Amino acid sequence: MNEKEIFERIQRGDEKALEFLYKKYYRMMTKLVITNSGTEEEARDIYQDALIVFWQKATSGNLVLTSKISTYIYSICQNLWRKELDRKKRLSNEEKDTAVTTDMDSAEKEKIIARCMDQLGDTCKKVLMYYYFEEMSMQDIAEKLGFANTDTAKTKKYKCKKKLDELVKAQYSERDFLD
Repeated sequence: MNEKEIFERIQRGDEKALEFLYKKYYRMMTKLVITNSGTEEEARDIYQDALIVFWQKATSGNLVLTSKISTYIYSICQNLWRKELDRKKRLSNEEKDTAVTTDMDSAEKEKIIARCMDQLGDTCKKVLMYYYFEEMSMQDIAEKLGFANTDTAKTKKYKCKKKLDELVKAQYSERDFLD
């Protein structure tokens, strides 16, 4: 099958043509993820997600292919893998935040943080309290506070944490935190 024929068959919803593509480009697409610090399993998932995106766009009739199919699918894989790496990086940073913030063991440190928390807006207080003290997930926080999605909740938590850090640094010196 040539490129044009494969594309036309996929546009008509021919799953056999999609299976053909899957096998034909599997090694090339998964290599992209594996050589960029991904696992075989992650590579397979990204490739499958990319094919789903391609399938949906092709069968909708809105896709005008101006490059080779492999080039188009490869760019989808790249974008999906970048998003996954960004997500992993954010999760890693959140874990570091949690480790640093939950290290507070003295009553005085807690009082300082509480005083600064009182200076934050109501939404920021809630976000930080839910996340750090009630250990709620970002999904739960988003639902409880009526945010559009978890990304909105993550952004809000980041900005509130940054504001809290600024308040603490502006009002207290390092020695206030030394035992």
